[in-house]
Amino acid sequence: MEIQLIDTGYFYADGGAMFGAIPKTAWSRRYPSNEQNCCILSMRCALVRCDNGRTILIDNGAGYKQLNSLSYYGFFDLVDLKEELQKRQVSCEEITDIILTHLHFDHCGYTTQITQDSTGNKSYSLAFPNATHWVSQSQWENFLHPNALEKGSFFFENMQAVADKGKLHLIEKDTHLCPEVELRLYDGHTSGQIVPYIRTATETYVFAGDVIPLAASISPTWISAYDTHPVTSYQEKIRMLEEAAHKQQTIIFCHDAYTSCGKVKKVKDFYTLIHKKEQLL
Repeated sequence: MEIQLIDTGYFYADGGAMFGAIPKTAWSRRYPSNEQNCCILSMRCALVRCDNGRTILIDNGAGYKQLNSLSYYGFFDLVDLKEELQKRQVSCEEITDIILTHLHFDHCGYTTQITQDSTGNKSYSLAFPNATHWVSQSQWENFLHPNALEKGSFFFENMQAVADKGKLHLIEKDTHLCPEVELRLYDGHTSGQIVPYIRTATETYVFAGDVIPLAASISPTWISAYDTHPVTSYQEKIRMLEEAAHKQQTIIFCHDAYTSCGKVKKVKDFYTLIHKKEQLL
């Protein structure tokens, strides 16, 4: 079992949106922002290579298709995921499974690529043509019929080709992709977010996605304004943190530009980050 983290690029998000009702005087002590009150966020994915032959990619960043329409996010330092995988001796064709935590553009944009035929007609091809794409049933329904708060985060062209090619695998409850990788469902930020639990011989890694996007978001009440159901988000964070602290699991933060992962401990009713890791080798 081998796990490697890949930062596919960065973008800017408003600090008030990221931390919701928490005043800047509090959150700015934990996460920096620029003079426009914008925080730099990473788009982090994980490459998991199992002993059983599976090669798994968790999320894949924004890709390139919607950069113009999403220019207000100020994307920068984007990397081509195909090239990043090749540096790790993995081709896109060798990926057996894609786990998409949810279908917001910054987590699944690279899933499809624009192709153009000799007449200039555009279509969308799969970046990982041989992979099974794991998505929750409720998230897929949300993608097809989005609510008003999330509508701007979903793009039809990111995922429809996956369904058309028969490569979409929907789950309705917690399940195991393989013995080492469990997929659990969490609500709050969006409906049916998948959180992969990856077990090695010595440790369990939790790819928290937007349940806990930043190390600064560990406090359960620090809920992003992007979360569609804040009270549910609070409850789901508690559920994740209780187990992580008790079992000393390592939480991977998908959007933290400064801290990739770390363990947490519980002190009375509070959770704090310990054994902070800047990189996961």
